[in-house]
Amino acid sequence: MNALAESRRSALVDAGRPALLVVDVQRDFADPDTLAGWGVSAEGLAAVDAAVTTTAALVEDARRSGVAVVWIELAYDPAHPWRSSAWLQTGSPDAPTDGFPCVVGSPGAEWWRLSPAPGEARIRKRFYSGFAGTELAATLDALGAGWVAIAGLTTECCILATAFDAAQHDLPAVVVGDATAAYTAELHRSALETLALNAAEVMPASALTELWERSEVAR
Repeated sequence: MNALAESRRSALVDAGRPALLVVDVQRDFADPDTLAGWGVSAEGLAAVDAAVTTTAALVEDARRSGVAVVWIELAYDPAHPWRSSAWLQTGSPDAPTDGFPCVVGSPGAEWWRLSPAPGEARIRKRFYSGFAGTELAATLDALGAGWVAIAGLTTECCILATAFDAAQHDLPAVVVGDATAAYTAELHRSALETLALNAAEVMPASALTELWERSEVAR
């Protein structure tokens, strides 16, 4: 670890209460049967499985440490189409969005292998970022969060967007490298490099739990 990374991590100990953001660990993004149907490789499936396993362990560690867990989930409502996404995927902003993932009330929108406990905050989003058009910033303010750690799916998309918006809401952000995944190793590595350069401290789950133990939440 270089001196800058060490300084950043040490500063988080006194930066205020941490919160863990769990992003989009939902069936449509994590179920191997669904992903195989999209053509995700065996390597990609294994990476997602490992990230979900590590995220689930982090959730349990957060609960034991008194760290707030905030659940962020895509909740797509076909009555309110995401026109920019339709345009990007089909060439027309008014194209039908049949097959869009995580439709509200569908099995694909369900949490995969982990789930919120009673009383933990849940944030439903329409877009990539957990902050875009949601009450996430207000929820974190109410929790007294001074910094956030981000885990879940996928690294190059909703993790990246949420981490950048955390930085733009003036919250130091940690992205947990082994508790996130993309569907290819190249996308995952590239996203982590971009995040480390511009928006977040990237660290493994083991380093994050050590910070939680040292932070004010444990005092």
